[in-house]
Amino acid sequence: MTRKKVLVLGGNFGGLTAALAVQHELHGDVDVRVVSASDRFLFNPSLIWLPFGKRTAADITFPLAPTFDSHGIDFVHAEATELDLRSKKVETTAGAYDYDYLVIATGYRNDFDAVEGIGPGGNAHTITTLADAERAGRAWWQFLDEPGDVVVGAVEGAGCFGAAYEYLFNVSHQLRKAGLKSKVKLTYVTPEPVLGHFGIGGLPHGETLLGMFMRKEHIASVVDTAIGHVDDGRVVLADGTGIDFAYAMIIPPFLGQPVIAKATDIADAKGYVKVRDTYQTEPYDDVYAVGIAAAVAAPWQTAHAVGIPKTGLPTEQQAHVAAKNIVAQINGEAPNVHKSFGEIPAVCVMDAGNNGVLILADKMLPPRKHGVLIPGPQNHLMKLAFEKYFLWKAQHGYVNLP
Repeated sequence: MTRKKVLVLGGNFGGLTAALAVQHELHGDVDVRVVSASDRFLFNPSLIWLPFGKRTAADITFPLAPTFDSHGIDFVHAEATELDLRSKKVETTAGAYDYDYLVIATGYRNDFDAVEGIGPGGNAHTITTLADAERAGRAWWQFLDEPGDVVVGAVEGAGCFGAAYEYLFNVSHQLRKAGLKSKVKLTYVTPEPVLGHFGIGGLPHGETLLGMFMRKEHIASVVDTAIGHVDDGRVVLADGTGIDFAYAMIIPPFLGQPVIAKATDIADAKGYVKVRDTYQTEPYDDVYAVGIAAAVAAPWQTAHAVGIPKTGLPTEQQAHVAAKNIVAQINGEAPNVHKSFGEIPAVCVMDAGNNGVLILADKMLPPRKHGVLIPGPQNHLMKLAFEKYFLWKAQHGYVNLP
């Protein structure tokens, strides 16, 4: 029997996990190729620390080629430019590649056009990519020379609220370390209907706990609001209210990659791929999408658009579901593993500088049976340990470890 070809687009959480899982499940009796626009894996959760000098790029990245090579996977450092799904071929900047099964794990890009004045060249920074976090760090050190008020927040449609909260509390911690805490007004601005919504519908007592954190840290909050635009030194809300700042970090909404957006038979208006609970695309049984690239519908409506956080844990689980179903198809069986995004358990450690909150729930999205937030300094240590563990696991290709 001819060896099947599995082509994976993207080499971070979803792509790395899917590629290695297929290779391991079939004991190498398959041709797996990964095409990635980046040649390095990035542990995105640690970007919250980079602007403060607590991490460097070298601390939270590793080269992908050695990892894939050591597991018999072909790695191509290139960008996908065109999907020909009917012909089972992908055009890239390094040439064309055909496939029997395709996994789309292309992640996100920032939608800086959503609000005037955010992003590179704008008036507020963000930390959603390595380059963004490095720019935010350079601005932070300049801020320390000429401190003033700080605004941290997210715009309508953003879905990375965990990072916004983490950065907010890390800013508070760093201000205290610098002796500036009593001199700086720190404000959090969010479209969330309540504190602690997190883009997952909130958890029991979440609003109370986050409110307690805010009061303890003397942080002002403006919830259930939209940012109209960001001027030089001033966040202007949709109702015209202005909040002055000397430093601002604002999380933008995300979009799918342009190459996916062009594939209109599988993509939605934001460039995300519409998938079933097997992570197969709706029109193609041989095309899968996982992680941020996969579309997820919010089971609620809010006054201001609140996106859903597609973080590392659900991305890994989606990738394993996709891998098992691809293996089943290669073995002549029907895909038999089903797990929708909302059914994946929520497990997240929110860092707060020298404190933190452990978030646990039986499901990512409501309705749920169980959900709890556990505060305490042990969570900061837990996040530090998890960072080291996950980078070790990923770099060595041990994706079947928990």
